Amino acid sequence: QVQLIESGGGLVQAGGSLRLSCAASGRTLSRYAMGWFRQAPGKEREFVAAMSRSGGNTYYVDSVKGRFTISRDNAKNTVVLQMDSLKPEDTAVYYCAAGPTAQNMAFIGRTDYWGQGTQVTVSS
Repeated sequence: QVQLIESGGGLVQAGGSLRLSCAASGRTLSRYAMGWFRQAPGKEREFVAAMSRSGGNTYYVDSVKGRFTISRDNAKNTVVLQMDSLKPEDTAVYYCAAGPTAQNMAFIGRTDYWGQGTQVTVSS
């Protein structure tokens, strides 16, 4: 079992930045690909970013490419999503996720564990 706890959400103006962190307990994060998903009101949960177990491969949804950066520190069992140039359409609950591969996470949404989510609100 892996427990994932997100932090760092909040309210920010358009063009601003937020840094989301995901801390894991239980099994070591190095066993898993890690990623972030989000769910806006009235919409389905969507993939945002993923990173392979080694950190060598990353995937992003087109709408955040060039603005968001995923990183991980396996020694500290943490994953970070740095979000820059935020837009109102980025407003959502953001979820940390762990799964077998980053590619599966990105293309078919395959995950094994979810965090409880953290709210990100971007005002115009």
